[in-house]
Amino acid sequence: MNDFNRTFGSADARYADTSVNVGLRTFMLGVYQKLALGIALAGGLAFLVGSNMVPALTQLVLFSPLRLVIQFAPIVLILGSAFLMKRPSPLATGIVYWTIVSLLGLSLSIWVYMSLGGVGAETRTGRSISPTLYTMAKAFLLTSSAFGALSLFGYMTKTNLKPVGVFAVFALWGLVGVSLLSFLFPPSGFLEVAIMVGVLAVSGILIAFDTQNLKEGYFQNEGDTRSLAVMTNFGALGFFISFYNIFTILMSMLSSND
Repeated sequence: MNDFNRTFGSADARYADTSVNVGLRTFMLGVYQKLALGIALAGGLAFLVGSNMVPALTQLVLFSPLRLVIQFAPIVLILGSAFLMKRPSPLATGIVYWTIVSLLGLSLSIWVYMSLGGVGAETRTGRSISPTLYTMAKAFLLTSSAFGALSLFGYMTKTNLKPVGVFAVFALWGLVGVSLLSFLFPPSGFLEVAIMVGVLAVSGILIAFDTQNLKEGYFQNEGDTRSLAVMTNFGALGFFISFYNIFTILMSMLSSND
């Protein structure tokens, strides 16, 4: 996934005068608007399924083998796009974005189901969690605040975030790999907490890095409508995944009874 690899532009663009650049402002607003629409869609799907408004749909998504497809399909789509999209198009990247958003929205429905039904659960390590609508609202507000602050930092800073950003990308995939491998070994509460803290830290770094990368990429591709459209889709996707990661981890932490 060429553009999702966060190689949009050159570092020199960090020093461009962005205070009055209408084109850059319009481009960044387009990314944030697509992100907001993605969050709204994911939230709507999560509520539709989690509220049990359509029992058959809730049963299919949460309590049938399809839940495994929903859980792992986003990773497959991201990896598949990285290898198959040699010259990404706005249409193809748009389909990838909305598909992943929808799948992750369906994954979030379990939190709505537990919150509305007063259902508790235990993690694989035995940690007890009891989510509520209050903890969900609190997690969303904390995630939104953190996202706004980190993205603003990435937009304003003159420091080159590429070295730490590239490290964060590899670290995130490493954490995903460790999470999957952990199912082959006995549960470890320490490892569970370490993974959650690691994903929180890496996701925060990636929000700032992706913001700076998008800004630099705009100046490199200014006037290229096709490239900017692709960047908008991949930029919103990167933001959405980081937002999703932070939100779900905060939900797990805030819902803990231990």
